[in-house]
Amino acid sequence: MIEKIKRLKERFNELKLIVSDSKYSYDININKEYKNLSNILSSYKDYEKIINDINETKVVLSQDIDSEFKSFVKKEIFDLNLKSELIEKKIKLMISPNRKDPNDNKNAILEIRSGSGGSEASIFVGDLFRMYRRFSEKKKWNLKLLDFTEGPSGGYKEVISMISGRSVYGIMKYESGVHRVQRVPSTETRGRIHTSAASVVVLPEMDDVEVTIDMNDVRKDTFCSSGPGGQSVNTTYSAIRLTHIPTGIISSCQDEKSQIKNFDKALKVLRSRLYQMELKKQKDSLSLERKSMIKTGDRSDKIRTYNYPQGRVLDHRINYSVYNLSSIMDGNIDDFISRLILKEDD
Repeated sequence: MIEKIKRLKERFNELKLIVSDSKYSYDININKEYKNLSNILSSYKDYEKIINDINETKVVLSQDIDSEFKSFVKKEIFDLNLKSELIEKKIKLMISPNRKDPNDNKNAILEIRSGSGGSEASIFVGDLFRMYRRFSEKKKWNLKLLDFTEGPSGGYKEVISMISGRSVYGIMKYESGVHRVQRVPSTETRGRIHTSAASVVVLPEMDDVEVTIDMNDVRKDTFCSSGPGGQSVNTTYSAIRLTHIPTGIISSCQDEKSQIKNFDKALKVLRSRLYQMELKKQKDSLSLERKSMIKTGDRSDKIRTYNYPQGRVLDHRINYSVYNLSSIMDGNIDDFISRLILKEDD
């Protein structure tokens, strides 16, 4: 891997000179290669830092320290080794000519919808949305709310957002599936535990060159937008609803005050949904059996359970539990995703 990284660095330096030439500034292939190599080398820099941290921490472990602190240092080394193993596999995947998913570097459309459980399911959708918003903040990603339908007692029946940043889809795709919550709803007078569910779908944001849409097949409707909690955001007809007539797929956006900006965002969501539908058709026609929920993102499969009375979160795909539910709901889901990525190549 190190030798290949050296060659990639040389190629990256060549491209840096090429892209600085104005006549190549609009060359899609050159700019795409430059961005891809930039992401790879940035990940390798992170990898080198983790390896350096491991070596420094091992030095501390070799010193005369008390048993309690020694246990803490050992745990730190274990966590760092897990991170290094994860990022090493990620880099190998990025530099592989047979890369598993060419969409991993793309931004993502995040859709969360309430399932069984009535108003409690809508509240849970709101909890999940906050969890992903906090996770995005920690990752220094930009999460933009695109569309939503409020729940009867709080939360959302449906909430759609776009997350932009580095390798968003490659990380977030592991969150696709059914998330289940077990807790006592605030409306429950007898203290009984209810089970509710929400479906999470993560789609790669597709460029217009990858998915062509005949705009004659798209009906555009406008309406007044509103904000979470019912407050008015805009009294003009700035919100957009697009309907793809041949498939019946609908996409809406009411985030911006500008109708043009809302149209652009709604079109991105529509394009991603059409891509996902076409991809499913191709897989079905080839009768490809999906090996596991880790690789499919099929919303019909239960992937994770959040048990509030026990403070436990269980990922069913890897049969892995943690007892720090409050931390997980605050966006600290890296541990689950890291283990899922490592499991995928087993």
